[in-house]
Amino acid sequence: MLDIKETLEKQRAFFETGKTKDLQFRVAMLNKLREAIKSHEEEIMAALKNDLNKAPFEAYATEVGMVLEEINYTLKHISSWVKPKRVRTPLVHFPSSSYLYTEPYGSVLIISPWNYPFQLTLAPLVGAIAAGNCTVLKPSEYSANTSEIIERISKEIFAESFVAVVRGGREANQSLLKEKFDYIFFTGSTAVGKTVMESAARHLTPVTLELGGKSPCIVDNTADLELAAKRIVWGKFLNAGQTCVAPDYLLVHGSIKEKLIREMKKYIAKFYGNNPLTNEDYPKIINQKHFERLLGLLKSGRVVEGGQFEEKTRQIAPTILDNVTWESAVMQEEIFGPLLPVLEFESLDAALSQVNQHPKPLAFYLFTRSKENETQAIRRSSFGGGCINDTIIHLANPNLRFGGVGESGMGQYHGKGSYDTFSHLKSIMKKSNRLDVPLRYPPFKNHLSLLKKFMK
Repeated sequence: MLDIKETLEKQRAFFETGKTKDLQFRVAMLNKLREAIKSHEEEIMAALKNDLNKAPFEAYATEVGMVLEEINYTLKHISSWVKPKRVRTPLVHFPSSSYLYTEPYGSVLIISPWNYPFQLTLAPLVGAIAAGNCTVLKPSEYSANTSEIIERISKEIFAESFVAVVRGGREANQSLLKEKFDYIFFTGSTAVGKTVMESAARHLTPVTLELGGKSPCIVDNTADLELAAKRIVWGKFLNAGQTCVAPDYLLVHGSIKEKLIREMKKYIAKFYGNNPLTNEDYPKIINQKHFERLLGLLKSGRVVEGGQFEEKTRQIAPTILDNVTWESAVMQEEIFGPLLPVLEFESLDAALSQVNQHPKPLAFYLFTRSKENETQAIRRSSFGGGCINDTIIHLANPNLRFGGVGESGMGQYHGKGSYDTFSHLKSIMKKSNRLDVPLRYPPFKNHLSLLKKFMK
């Protein structure tokens, strides 16, 4: 493992040269990263197959392709992002002009999870590079094959004084969190997020926490049920449900519950076959610990679809659970697997009240044809982000910032949001030397009445 203290010293020395603040340097590093990803594409896809059994299409769509899009979007806009922005100045400060400057924090730490191990490591890195920082990456050892290719790519194209990769498990995380970084970006569970924030507080280090939670999916009695079923099945069972913004549970109007379940069964068979465990493109659970946890949650309700599992491959078929209550075990934690519990509601008002009684989720989904219901849901519920009449795809728009709220996280990224997250906004007022209005200086005499005219 890298000597963390020595690496940080090298990064701070390199940052002090000012090279990372040069726009041409940032652009060159992003271009190098893009070309390295393209040249190692087959190895990346193979690593994702080994770690999670991701199909090539799914691996490219949700991992490689998303990172390349993030780089391309950043390269297209970075020259405008780095420019100082002039803002209005109150008349009382005449003659002067005011500006907002962005500057990098310095050396930042990015800790990423195992479920989208390539994307969730490198998408934040794009923002860190664009903003002019040096970076230490800590990918998950649960997805060891992907972590290995990330380390190899980084060593090929970056000096460790600019971007370094630290491998290892919990001990490596603990060692990193003892050090003083200038910013920490963490993606993972709420429990570990609390530990990261506690460690950061010792150094007063700012953090972004991308966490999770139980993201609801509400289907009202006006929804297009066939389309809703299709999009829910796709979003829930993508990566075998191991997605932080997957629909965690369904809240369905009682009058359409049985029909929606029938439609979902149809699309599970259509997408994965009559026996998903024999489908070579169906992902696996990351490790034995999570596999056994999910098998325990299977007992939380009546299995109306799926429920089969294969211990040798750590696969669990797409499963729908009925007869679930808010007190069921499956409703007490984020599922993070291919189990979909179904609950009923009789009015949208009651459904939203139930959602609002629980911690604010990372994502929120509503299927409806009613503009009134759409407006009510968006206004009444607090959540990180979401979709109306779809699932998950809001993450794929670089113009939409992604992040949580409350227990689902803090801070945002994607697109300019990534640049802003890894930048400190510095406010500057430039005062003219040609004129010095005496209003603010003592003795104040009758200055108060004049000041009130300016500061209404």
